[in-house]
Amino acid sequence: MSVIKVLLVDDHDMVRMGLKTYLMLDPKFEVIGEAGNGAEALNMLRGWGQEGLPDLVLMDLMMPVMNGAETTRAVLAEFPGLKIVILTSFLEDDLVVDAIEAGAVSYVLKTVSAEELIYALQGAYRGMPVMTGDVSQALTRGIRQRTVQGDSSGLTEREKEVLLLIAEGKTNKDIGEELHISIKTVKTHVSNLLMKCELDDRTQLAIYAHRKGWAQQG
Repeated sequence: MSVIKVLLVDDHDMVRMGLKTYLMLDPKFEVIGEAGNGAEALNMLRGWGQEGLPDLVLMDLMMPVMNGAETTRAVLAEFPGLKIVILTSFLEDDLVVDAIEAGAVSYVLKTVSAEELIYALQGAYRGMPVMTGDVSQALTRGIRQRTVQGDSSGLTEREKEVLLLIAEGKTNKDIGEELHISIKTVKTHVSNLLMKCELDDRTQLAIYAHRKGWAQQG
């Protein structure tokens, strides 16, 4: 494999220093630049031009001026072939979805081991997404929730949450524990769902959720 040229983007000097030190110890990588925020990174890429571009951009998510998702979208609009890996401490569902929708190849937590980071970078270089299980689950949850929120079925957000859990085969007790509500409240939501969806039982509710494309496919 040829040497992989990397641009590091993080607003913390010590983080960049640590990443650069580690990557430069591996002969497969060469850090060709550092930026403290997204706008700085974008200007740096423009200055290099197409011939001087890195193979990978390893970028923090939460930064001043331009965050990781905004920067990813802007960079790929001008340099569509560039591979971007988000490296962050945040696992919120919406943030994961935002970054992947923006075009990042992979979303990696800063808690991963050095070996896992190298594996993710090498995978991104080949265009292959690499995500740990918790990131994949956050992505799935985020996409599912956005799908539900975009629906105009007349269901409340809580009713939609209950419906999705019914589709996953959860009992009233399971749903109550997951949503931190009483079983009586769960039963009320189920009754409202049956009435609004004009259905007769939980099985029909589960089928309804799948037909709508809301439920996670097994």
